[in-house]
Amino acid sequence: MTTREAGGYRAGVKGRVIKNTGNLYHVRDEEGNDLMCWAKGNLRLKGIRSTSPVVVGDQVRMDVNPDGSAFITGIEERKNYIVRKASNLSKHAHILAANLDRALLCITIRFPETTTVFIDRFLVTAEAYSVPVYLVFNKIDLYDEEDTEYMNALVHLYSVIGYPCIKTSVETGEGLDRIDEITRGHVTLLAGHSGVGKSSIINALQGEVVQKVGEISGYHQMGTHTTTFSEMIELDNGGFVIDTPGIKGFGTIDMERAEVSHYFPEIFKMSSKCKFHNCMHLNEPDCAVLEAIEQHYISESRYHSYLNILEDIDEGKYR
Repeated sequence: MTTREAGGYRAGVKGRVIKNTGNLYHVRDEEGNDLMCWAKGNLRLKGIRSTSPVVVGDQVRMDVNPDGSAFITGIEERKNYIVRKASNLSKHAHILAANLDRALLCITIRFPETTTVFIDRFLVTAEAYSVPVYLVFNKIDLYDEEDTEYMNALVHLYSVIGYPCIKTSVETGEGLDRIDEITRGHVTLLAGHSGVGKSSIINALQGEVVQKVGEISGYHQMGTHTTTFSEMIELDNGGFVIDTPGIKGFGTIDMERAEVSHYFPEIFKMSSKCKFHNCMHLNEPDCAVLEAIEQHYISESRYHSYLNILEDIDEGKYR
């Protein structure tokens, strides 16, 4: 659709959503102008039950009025997106961001702890929607010998599966050059629990404070939420990073039980050797996956995450 102009009114203006604050969207048009937009009430995406029809990263079309007010009238097809786990009461997904080139999952061993179930749920979501992921092990300057040993074991586990891992410290600067390289010229989602240092990494990349940093609550070592809405931040390196609110879990829209193993690359690879083509790797005879777990070719923590997701689907929580 081309832009039409009449008396200051412009229809079909293209832009990208860089921030949403409830019902209001900040959209940057192709000329670099930022517009505040509302979404037309009838704007809905076919086939997606989402809490919000428009999300950060969406490519949209707008009608702009002479007074500068604007309405989003259409959304271009998304190449991918990341979904956070819907609440038990809701059948609607909460899409965090769309049209991503890659995602960085920030992980901390402590202050706060990131569990392997949390990591694996994010990886499954990213695999399901074709988003390449880098795992960022942050705050490495704070860890004692035991923590460091555990972190190195996780780095080994995920590297062998095929996920690139980066160790970082904002305090010492370690790993930040690699983050700069990965985000350069790309749209990158930054995800993780509150308090893992997402905003500090953005500030370190920019060399200035662009994101507010939260304190860690000493009582339970969880971060305090400082980012309440997803926001796309332009970096000096030509890339954009999407800072997301601290997240407790990830889900997928309408994932079937039989699909889950497809998103665990090492389980999927091994499943071709199972006796039954529809093997769920639970207690079936001659299951190559169960054998691989026994022989430590597949990690028990990954298999536990696989079972955890199956359980959630059975209870209807993962949709």
